[in-house]
Amino acid sequence: MYNAEKPSDADLPSSQQLLKSTIVAAIAAVAILVTVVLPAEYGVDPTRIGRILGLTEMGEIKQQLAEEAEADKQSSLGQTDQGAGLLGFFVGAAHGQEQPEWTDEFSFTLDPGQGAEWKLMMEQGAEAQFSWNTDQGVVNFDLHGDGGGNSTTYEKGRGVTGDTGVLKAEFTGTHGWFWRNRTRQALTVSVRLKGDYASVKRTY
Repeated sequence: MYNAEKPSDADLPSSQQLLKSTIVAAIAAVAILVTVVLPAEYGVDPTRIGRILGLTEMGEIKQQLAEEAEADKQSSLGQTDQGAGLLGFFVGAAHGQEQPEWTDEFSFTLDPGQGAEWKLMMEQGAEAQFSWNTDQGVVNFDLHGDGGGNSTTYEKGRGVTGDTGVLKAEFTGTHGWFWRNRTRQALTVSVRLKGDYASVKRTY
C-alpha cells in the first residue's frame, strides 16, 4: 500500500488566486453570453458586436422560424391566427383605375418549405408603397424592421395570396418582408415598390 505524498502549502493555490480565477471565468462567461449567445440565438445584440460578426441576423431568422413553427402548431389545433403588429403604420392603398408607376419590381420563386427575406433601407418616418402577390398558392409572411438596436413587427399573415399598402418606418434601419412557402408546390412571389427608401435587397 502506497501513501500519496501530501502537497505542501506552497503548491496549493491561495484563496486569493482561487477568487481571482473564479472572477475571470465569470467575466469571460458573461462576455461570451452577451457577444455570441444572445445575438446568435435570440437576435439580441446590446454590444453591436453580434451584428458585425453576422450573428444577430442569424438569431433574428431563428426567432422568425420559431414563431412560424408555433403558428403552424396552433393552426393544426384549429386556432385562427388573428395577426399581430402595429397596424397603425399602414394605410390601405386605394384601387384606382390606373396602375401606379412602380420604382422597383421583382419576382422570386419559393420551393415547398423555402423562405426568403427582402428589406428596404429607410429613414425614420419615410413611407414606401408596396404591392405583392403570388402566382398560385398561398404564403406566410412577416413584415418587420430592425436597426440601431430597435426591432418591430408591423404585420403578419398566414395563408395569403398577396398584400397592398404603405409601410411607414418607425425608425431608421431596414424594413421588409420574410415569406415562407408552406404549401407542397413551388410558387412565385411578385413584388412592386415605390416611395422613400434608399435601397432594396434580398437578405435571406
